[in-house]
Amino acid sequence: MNTLKRLYKQRQLQLMVLPGIIFMIIFNYIPIYGIITAFKRYTIVDSMSSAPWVGLENFKLIVQDSFFWESVRNTLAISLMKLFLGFAIPIFLAIMIFEVKNMRFKKIVQTISYIPHFFSWIVLGGMLISWLSTDGFFNQTLMALGLMHKGNNHLLDPSQYWWIAVLSDLWKEVGWGTILYLAGMSRIDPTLYEAARMDGATKMTQITRITIPLLAPIISLNLILNVSGLLGSNLDQTLVLMNSQNQSHAEVINSFVYRMGLTQGDFSYATAVGLGISIVSVILLVITDRITRKLNDGHSIIV
Repeated sequence: MNTLKRLYKQRQLQLMVLPGIIFMIIFNYIPIYGIITAFKRYTIVDSMSSAPWVGLENFKLIVQDSFFWESVRNTLAISLMKLFLGFAIPIFLAIMIFEVKNMRFKKIVQTISYIPHFFSWIVLGGMLISWLSTDGFFNQTLMALGLMHKGNNHLLDPSQYWWIAVLSDLWKEVGWGTILYLAGMSRIDPTLYEAARMDGATKMTQITRITIPLLAPIISLNLILNVSGLLGSNLDQTLVLMNSQNQSHAEVINSFVYRMGLTQGDFSYATAVGLGISIVSVILLVITDRITRKLNDGHSIIV
């Protein structure tokens, strides 16, 4: 009864929230019903109810599919490389920007580092395809420096694709990734740094003993989000940069699901792959949350 009274008193606020709730129900909860497709042999001429049940047959096919495991290998390799580089570098860059005293120079650095984020992968992918071509900017620069005698198309070399994917993603997102850390550092009490300087603490000591410990909750939250998304490699980037020559190292789980579902029309198989990956992602989320509890005195960041 008390709950109903509180809802009535907050009726104007509740009405403001209502459109968002309706949106989530329509686009986030109702589609969950489609998960049953993973346990059926569904085709475009079937309805959800008329498609025959096949139990775990689709999941058995996944285990036996060498192309699926190839995409898992590529996804883990690229995502782990992105995690190690893309997680740490924004923290270092944010600290460096925060320590800059010249406000004009700080704004210039922030603007330059943010700009790539606002370009789509269609634009950035076209630039990379041009730069990494045989006569592109990258080869021309290396030949001018004497580091290469003959140009080659780097995107056609499968062995180079993982590094191209990781470094290009880092170039696009590293500046944007500093925003949360800079916001956190702006809330740190300046008197803590003043007291540390009076005690003779060096700049590195201030960073390791004040800045990073106070950023621990934000760092933990980003770690949880990054690890839980470990199996969700960037689909846009892959579709732009992948070609028939580098596909063995470029195909990730998301592009594999896209190809099997929308391109080849095997909706049940694609749904089964997506469901399996979602379950693993939830497990990774829970494990990472348990680990980060220890970094935050037993307190969870997400619960």
